[in-house]
Amino acid sequence: MMVRLRLEQLLQERGISRYRLAQMTGTKYPVIDNYYKNRVTRYDSEVLSRICAALHCEIGDILEYCEEDQTE
Repeated sequence: MMVRLRLEQLLQERGISRYRLAQMTGTKYPVIDNYYKNRVTRYDSEVLSRICAALHCEIGDILEYCEEDQTE
């Protein structure tokens, strides 16, 4: 089992670009890009809080616990 980021799907559903999310959260684009591409191994609670606030969502909308070989 593993924790997986769903930021790519969430942004696509809402029609928001990574660049726009970076502006909305005050987070550098490369950081948002790593979350978007699920390349983060240590999750920063401050970054996750800013993303949730900007997107008006819950942490469960961004993170999911799934099988390691599961792909979307």
